[in-house]
Amino acid sequence: MLLPFASPRPEERRTTCRDLSLEWQTHKDNQRYLNPETGICTRLRIQAMHPVPNTNQVKISDSVRRVPKLTVSLFRGPPSTIAQILLWPLKFILCSIYLLFWPLDGLPGGGSYTDAYPEYLMSYWGQMWAARSRREYSIFDRMVEKSPMPTPANFSATVKSITHALRPRRLAIYGENGWYLCENPDIIINYRFVAISYRQSDVFQRGSDDEGKKREEEQKKQFIESVRSTTLQCGLQAYWLDLECLGETTEDKNVDLYRMSDIYRGAVFTLITLRKSDDQHSIESWRSWGGRVWTFPEALLSGELRYRIGLDGPVTPITLHELANKAYEYYSEETAIINAYGGKDRLDRLEHLTRLKAAIWRRGSAALPKAQDPEKRPPQNGPQLQHTGSPNLSYPAERVYALMGFFEHRIMPSILETELQALARLSMANDSDRMAERMVSMLPQNIQPQACWYADDDQYGSELWDIEPEVNVAGVTESGALVLDGCRATCIRWEDFPEISFQTTESIRRTIAGRIPVTLPGWVLYAATWMPIPATVSVGTVFFACAAFMLVSGPFLTAYSISGRILATQPWLIGVKGVMSPEEAANRVYGATLSKRQRLFFTPSGSLLAKPAEDDVREGLESQYNEALVQTRDDIYTLIDTFSGTLYYFTAKRPPTVCLFTGREGGLGRFVLCSENCVANELHKETVLRMPSYVHRAMIPCDWVAIGNARK
Repeated sequence: MLLPFASPRPEERRTTCRDLSLEWQTHKDNQRYLNPETGICTRLRIQAMHPVPNTNQVKISDSVRRVPKLTVSLFRGPPSTIAQILLWPLKFILCSIYLLFWPLDGLPGGGSYTDAYPEYLMSYWGQMWAARSRREYSIFDRMVEKSPMPTPANFSATVKSITHALRPRRLAIYGENGWYLCENPDIIINYRFVAISYRQSDVFQRGSDDEGKKREEEQKKQFIESVRSTTLQCGLQAYWLDLECLGETTEDKNVDLYRMSDIYRGAVFTLITLRKSDDQHSIESWRSWGGRVWTFPEALLSGELRYRIGLDGPVTPITLHELANKAYEYYSEETAIINAYGGKDRLDRLEHLTRLKAAIWRRGSAALPKAQDPEKRPPQNGPQLQHTGSPNLSYPAERVYALMGFFEHRIMPSILETELQALARLSMANDSDRMAERMVSMLPQNIQPQACWYADDDQYGSELWDIEPEVNVAGVTESGALVLDGCRATCIRWEDFPEISFQTTESIRRTIAGRIPVTLPGWVLYAATWMPIPATVSVGTVFFACAAFMLVSGPFLTAYSISGRILATQPWLIGVKGVMSPEEAANRVYGATLSKRQRLFFTPSGSLLAKPAEDDVREGLESQYNEALVQTRDDIYTLIDTFSGTLYYFTAKRPPTVCLFTGREGGLGRFVLCSENCVANELHKETVLRMPSYVHRAMIPCDWVAIGNARK
C-alpha cells in the first residue's frame, strides 16, 4: 500500500473507459486497443526486433504450427553446411514423432480462408459539438439557444439566423443635421457608401493608463473626422467604418461579421488608409496594412480600390495587381489568387479556396499572431475577451470568419468556438468543397496532439484538391475531433504473427497426401492390438509395417500437401517495431508453405521511406531497407500487408492500432494509421500510407469514428 504522499508509479495508475456495451471498465493507464477477437479493451503488446526490457515490447513470434514449420525447414532446400546436415535426421525424427502424437498439426493450417481484414468493432458514442444534420443533437446549438454556459457580464450568446445581405446593418450617413449612425434599412438602401480598410496601429494607439486612453480617443476622433471629410470629397454621403458601425453587443457583432463580405462587395469603393512613412513609396506602410487578417478579403472582395497615405493624403485609385506588388509579402504564392480575381487565370473552386485559406492563415491580427499555426495556441476554456481594432470582443476563430466570405454558405460567428471547430462547421456547411474530409487524408509535417485531422501541408507533396475523399464528416466534437462516417477500417496486429490461411490451387493428390498422416496413430494402435495375439501376429506385422511406412513417409506427405501454389493470402495488417526485411517477414507469414515464389515486396511509393525503382518494372528498391536499418531513431516501424504482399517502413510517435481508408490520390488509396484513445473514445492520426486502392475492398465498413486527440 502506498503512503498518502507517495505518487503511484506510471504503470500502476488507473483510468476508466467504456466498452462495446457502453459499460464503464477500469484498467491501468497505458496504451491500449480494442481486441477484435474478444471485443475487450486490452493492453497493447508490441513485438519488436530489439525489445526493451520492462516495457510492453515482446520478442517476435508466430502462431504457425510446429509440423508445417519443420517440414518446410526439411524440404525447402538441401542442407548447405555440416551443422545442417547433422541436424537434418534429428529434425526428421522429431517431425515424425510430432505427427504420431499430434497428427492434425500436419494438415494445411490457418483455419478457413476469409477475404476480409479483422473488423474494427468500436464506434464513436459521444455527443457532437456541431453536427451536419439538424436532426442530430448539437452541443453548440443548445448553448446558443439556452446559453447555459458561464459568460462575461452582459454577454448574450443568442443570435438570429440571417441570410446574405445587400446592405450593411448600420451605416454612417451625412444628413441635414450632420453625420449620424443609421440602422433603418429603408434609409440605408438609398445611400451609396465607401468602406474603410485600415490597420489599427497605423491610425491610433491603444492606451493603458488614463493619459494613454485620452490620447487614444483623440486619435480615433481625428481618424473619424478624416474619413468623413474624405467621403464628402469623393461625392458620397455615407461610409462604413468598424469603429462606428460594428455592433456593440455580441449579437450585433455576430451579424456584422456574418455579412462582412457583403459590406465590401456592396461599397462603391474601398478606401485604404496607410500610415505616413519616410519611405518614398511607402512600401513599409503597405506591408503593415497587407499583413492583417481582414485586409486581404477586404481588398479581394471590393469592386474598386483607392488609397491615401496618412489622414490628409490625396485619394488615389489603385488596381489589385498594383496593390499586391506593394502590400503582399508572399506575392509569388498569392499571384494565382490575384490573377483569378483579375480575370486573367481561372482557378478550380477548391484550389481557389485553398489558396485563400493559406493566404489568410499567413496573416495576423491583434487577436491572432501572424503566421502562427492554429493548433499551437493554448486551448481556450470558454469565451476569451481580447481586443482588436474595435472596442468589441474578438473571436478565437477570426481567421475562419474572414475566410467564410468567399464561400457560398456561411456560418454564424460565435466567441464560444475554437478556430478548428469553426473550420469544421464551415466545411460541413459547404459540402461540395469537403475541405475537412480532404485534410484527414493528408500527412502534415507536424501532426497536432489535438484535432490531428487538420493539415496545412502534405509530406507526399499533394495539394488539397488532389485528394478525393471517401468519407463524410458527420460532425465535430467539443475537443475539436472530426466524427467521420463511411470509413472502412481494420485493426493492426502487434502482439505476434497470426497463423494465416491461404487460398491455393485445388489438388486431390495433395489433399489425400495431407490426410494420410492423420491415420498414423490408428495404424500404430491396430499394430499394438494385434501383435500380442499369436494367431494374428501376421496381421499385426502388416499393421506395424504400414505404421512404420507412414511414420517415415509422413514428413514427405505433409510437405507435399503444403506445396501448392498460393493464389491469395488471408488479409492481415501486422506491425513490428523496428526494421524487418521481406525475407524475415515472409518466413513468419509463409513459414508453413513450400511455395518458392516471393510473396512480400517493398512498396515503391507507399511511405515517406519508400524508394521507387527506375527500370521497366514498378517496384520498391531494397535500398529503403538499408536506409531504414541505419536509422538511429526509436520511432520507426514495419507494417506487413498480407493482402497486397507489401511491406512498409514508417515513423510514428505511438504504434498505430487502427487503419482507416479515407481517400484516394495519385492512383493509390490514402490509409490513415491511428492509435486509440479509449478514454476519450477517439482515434489519433499517427501517419498516412499510400496503399493500393483495392485493399479497401477487404476492409469491413465501420460505424462512426472520431479522429482527434492523442492519449496523454
